[in-house]
Amino acid sequence: MVNILWFDDTTLADMAAVGGKNASLGEMVTHLSAAKVRVPGGFATTAEAYRSFLAERGLDRRIWSALEALEVDDVGELARVGTQIRSWIHDQPLSEGLEHDIREAYTRLIARDPDPEGVTWAVRSSATAEDLPDASFAGQQETYLNIGGVDNLLSAIRRVFASLYNDRAIAYRVHHGFTHHEVALSAGVQRMVRSDIGTSGVMFTVDTETGFDEAVFITSAYGLGEAVVQGVVNPDEFYVYKPGLRRGDEAILSRTLGDKAVAMRYSSGLSLESSTVLEGVASAERSRFSITDEEVTELGRCALAIEDHYGRPMDIEWARDGVDGRVYILQARPETVVSRTKRQELRRFVLHGRGEVLTTGRAIGQRIGTGPVRVLRSPADMHLFQPGDVLVAEITDPDWEPIMKRASAIVTERGGRTCHAAILARELGLPAVVGTGDATTILANGEHVTVSCTEGDNGIVYAGALPFEEVVTDLEQLPVPPVKIMMNVGTPDKAFSFSQLPHHGVGLARMEFIINHQIGVHPRALLARDALPDELGEEIDRRVQAYGSPREFFVRRVAEGVSTIAASFAPERVIVRFSDFKTNEYAKLLGGELYEPQEENPMLGYRGASRYLSENFRECFAMECQALRFVREEMGLENVAIMVPFVRTVEEAAAVVELLASHGLRRGELGLEIMMMCEVPSNVLLVDEFLEHFDGFSIGSNDLTQLVLGVDRGSDLVSHLFDERNPAVLKMLTSVIDACRSRGKYVGICGQGPSDHPDLARWLVAQGIESISLTPDTVVQTWVDLTGKADR
Repeated sequence: MVNILWFDDTTLADMAAVGGKNASLGEMVTHLSAAKVRVPGGFATTAEAYRSFLAERGLDRRIWSALEALEVDDVGELARVGTQIRSWIHDQPLSEGLEHDIREAYTRLIARDPDPEGVTWAVRSSATAEDLPDASFAGQQETYLNIGGVDNLLSAIRRVFASLYNDRAIAYRVHHGFTHHEVALSAGVQRMVRSDIGTSGVMFTVDTETGFDEAVFITSAYGLGEAVVQGVVNPDEFYVYKPGLRRGDEAILSRTLGDKAVAMRYSSGLSLESSTVLEGVASAERSRFSITDEEVTELGRCALAIEDHYGRPMDIEWARDGVDGRVYILQARPETVVSRTKRQELRRFVLHGRGEVLTTGRAIGQRIGTGPVRVLRSPADMHLFQPGDVLVAEITDPDWEPIMKRASAIVTERGGRTCHAAILARELGLPAVVGTGDATTILANGEHVTVSCTEGDNGIVYAGALPFEEVVTDLEQLPVPPVKIMMNVGTPDKAFSFSQLPHHGVGLARMEFIINHQIGVHPRALLARDALPDELGEEIDRRVQAYGSPREFFVRRVAEGVSTIAASFAPERVIVRFSDFKTNEYAKLLGGELYEPQEENPMLGYRGASRYLSENFRECFAMECQALRFVREEMGLENVAIMVPFVRTVEEAAAVVELLASHGLRRGELGLEIMMMCEVPSNVLLVDEFLEHFDGFSIGSNDLTQLVLGVDRGSDLVSHLFDERNPAVLKMLTSVIDACRSRGKYVGICGQGPSDHPDLARWLVAQGIESISLTPDTVVQTWVDLTGKADR
């Protein structure tokens, strides 16, 4: 009988022998070392050894007899039977042959380790039904870390064997139709990666919320990864662009600094009873990213190599050793939730109305759920929970699964996007709001709430049962529209989601939205940091401290926002408009009141091209240009076109194009297109002269309409006169479309009109416009209106 297999002799073909997790480790050790995927070596006990262990003294028959009549939803009985079975396994010694082989393997491991005195071991469970394409057994069985000495190792292996009969594992098998005696367990023994004094996290080769599959999602925090999985720490988050990795370009799309307030570390000792403690993280470490850009990129490359090898989206655990500084892959398993979603169907949950906001957190699931609140302190309170309740808890772990299966939504105080509650909510198809910080005290038992996860990264719990609907669109049945349908995209946090809609790119990506959302500081305040009052300067230091300098902070954060949108919609064109804040809007940014003049009518004042060309804003504009150049040249996202807003005169047009060229954004180089926002009547009256300097126009119908009609669209007194369908406005639109088409130039519209008025969209198509850029919530309906119905 074969009792153990070494990882470097193991592949996925050995899944029946060593379970999914250990077979995957062996597969990576055997096949991915050449791709620089570093996996700690070791060995695994076999399923044959496990079954032989259970068969001794008839232990297997006692176990199956005890489980035969068990009702797993009876929490008390489940706990009693599970405890009894585990004690039987704990008390039964390993067979002489199995113990001999483990001791011999341990001796070999110690002999080849560079630090035989200080080395410790991780003992991981691996079930033979684990990590199948359509089931996730992650977290069902136990793992024991930092085990020192062969006797402690033997004891840990026996405890791993017993964990196949954890309460949660028993219930999971019953609920998912697995027969107990068909599942065996393997214990994997690996050199311990000292992430307790390093960093660790998880990563997915597909976005866990939207299914966007061209980015790797990475989380990272100090200490053991269990803190990230349990949700007790808010980790750093990164997205890495797969095509960029393959090309060797700069590939980090975004960085989000987590608070990383605590780290899970070992308290003392090397025994089986070694415990962990949560230690506070120093302020200086919290304020910087827990891994470097180089390590983020290395992890992205490892994830890509693993996904390419397995041929499917993957869920991967990793750690950086605090002793040798190297990054290791600890396990890799198939991602089992978003990868099963039918990509030919678009499912949208639409909330009708809003209520009082009770609490907010991180949105999981892009769904909506309603029901009465039930605050639970532990799984032992399961008898209080009714089907359809909204589960509210501080945090969850696998023991909560029987309760979560009955919930209409989940709300937790702690946790991030890769915590247990988030993972299981996705698997169960439930909306979840995690990391609220106050849910168990703010939400009252019995009150009806609506949990909405359809409004970006921010999940919201509203008071009351608000009406909502699910709309399903069959994307395969959508005909080709008679015009390019593009989107107006503001903040980047919904770009992955919006890109799942049918589209022909982005007609308007607003840089001012990115600046407001991701920076929040006036660019002149950043450039003048050393001359600022102490309190203001200290606040800016706090915001920029993870980026090295105020200028780097601005450039990289803008680049992150733009690149996220550009990558989401690649290879389609993404038109990025330079910032178009008015003076009253710029003044609201941190430090803005120091630099912005008071204007009676900011709509007609210091904005657009005039601002870029002015002496006191030129260096701020230079930073915007630097960010866009980085996205196009360093990240290789050449689908980004740029657009200049509010150009009043032909002389301004020539000057701003020359200014762009001086900053390395030269029209035509590397395929760069420079568009102009057509929104001032002079643009229409001198259309041919303006087109000499640009590759085309995007019509800003909002400003154009108010300037043609002389209507302040912000005034309640005259706003009823504002209508893009006014004959004077339509005459302007016709003139622009005809001029662009006659010169072979791009012409689209990105104003609000076609989103609000389906008849205007149809009229624009009849005039021959090239593209219509819409608000995302109207894209599908407009597509359907222009081509025929496909919703159901």
